[in-house]
Amino acid sequence: MPSGPKGEKRPADVIGNAVNMRIATGDLEDNVGPEPSKAKQDRARKGGLKGGHARADKLSPEERRSIAQKAAKKRWAK
Repeated sequence: MPSGPKGEKRPADVIGNAVNMRIATGDLEDNVGPEPSKAKQDRARKGGLKGGHARADKLSPEERRSIAQKAAKKRWAK
């Protein structure tokens, strides 16, 4: 990442930040696109709810244990 004359960090994406500034000041309108339909959101949520259980069913007990141990190490490393 580029740094300033005093060593401070500068944003890597200068053009993106300039566009964001124009949006913040109201010079440009922020066009993020249409909101997804409620039905589409519901279908996506159902798939997401299934995913974790399906993955857990495929893992062996040893694999689940190693994943849990790794997660606990990260969680308590602070």
